[in-house]
Amino acid sequence: MATSIELLASYWTLGGGAQPHTDREFSTFDFKDRVEAAARVGFKGFGIWHADLAYVLKKRSLKEMKKILDDNGIRHLELEFINDWFLDGEKKKASDKTRKLLLDAAQALGARHVKVGDFFRTECPMPKMAAAYADLCRDAARHGTRIVYEMMPFSTIDSVEKVLQLIETAGESNGGVCFDLWHIAKLKIPYEKVARAAAKGVVAVEINDGTHEIPWELHEDTINHRRFCGEGEFQPKRFVEGLLKAGYSGPWGIEVLNQEARSWPLEKVVSHAFRTTMAQFPG
Repeated sequence: MATSIELLASYWTLGGGAQPHTDREFSTFDFKDRVEAAARVGFKGFGIWHADLAYVLKKRSLKEMKKILDDNGIRHLELEFINDWFLDGEKKKASDKTRKLLLDAAQALGARHVKVGDFFRTECPMPKMAAAYADLCRDAARHGTRIVYEMMPFSTIDSVEKVLQLIETAGESNGGVCFDLWHIAKLKIPYEKVARAAAKGVVAVEINDGTHEIPWELHEDTINHRRFCGEGEFQPKRFVEGLLKAGYSGPWGIEVLNQEARSWPLEKVVSHAFRTTMAQFPG
């Protein structure tokens, strides 16, 4: 089993009964319990969703959260998710509140990166989106962190070419791409194309598994039917191999949104997530 690989437990994997895209997106597992459980099985990275962050901050300070992360050897912290950052009006105002919450936390907690994107295929001219992305990156730089755009089927940025255009047009050194195997597979993008793009500055990678053909809508599939690595049809080993050859050396997030796994005890989900993900790497 690979020893130089460091895994990041993405938020939704350890979110317990948290329900995506509802008013109950906060984890049903205590923050300290999650961090300690992840560290015990070997995770070196940890993810926090914006709604969960706001929930945790009702009881703990950022300083207390930082101590918990440090005490458990968490080296890579991922914060998410900023949406509507390229719009105007009321949606932008709401987005800016999340932006401030996450960037302030990124600075206090030493976050590796903050994930951003678009869930609603919102139309926006590339020059305007790139300018907004550049502004977001500059703001993040002042807070000592990076911004990564997560390409997905629900976004107008739904191809390797478009996401690289966004990053290159913005032209900020702390801006980059998050390639999530789930979205790559659903967009039917060849893994070889992703590997070639990795040489241009991929900042974050997430892996998982699933099936190509589904009897339900894509949104339902995305939030309830992702699988752990090696338990589906996506061939995560091949995806990993290509990115390793391309030189990706950052942490590997494991992001699984699965209805059944939400009912599992914390110890079961952390151990299963770690074991099945590590099995995808050369030993």
